[in-house]
Amino acid sequence: MKFLIVFVTICAVAVAAPTNDVETLKYDSDVSPDGYKFSVETSDGTQRNEEGVLNNPNTDHESLAVRGNVKYVGDDGVTYDLSYTADENGFHPSGAHLPQAQV
Repeated sequence: MKFLIVFVTICAVAVAAPTNDVETLKYDSDVSPDGYKFSVETSDGTQRNEEGVLNNPNTDHESLAVRGNVKYVGDDGVTYDLSYTADENGFHPSGAHLPQAQV
């Protein structure tokens, strides 16, 4: 499980790495045995926040529950705001730009 937390943190740093003259304006990260959280803001207007919590540690039902949000300006000039959760029940994104299930 510790490997997973370290892996997620490394991925977060890779996502925050500057490309095409985009600079990281803010980066906060906290990793603990119980989970992690980070936030990133870049000069192109992208903002990302994520928090992961370890559920049922040291059991057969150990899992990581993640919730987060990313806000960015697309190539079309539209600002997109995506929230998500990910846990033992899967990945669940939500955003005004995503199709909605018909009930």
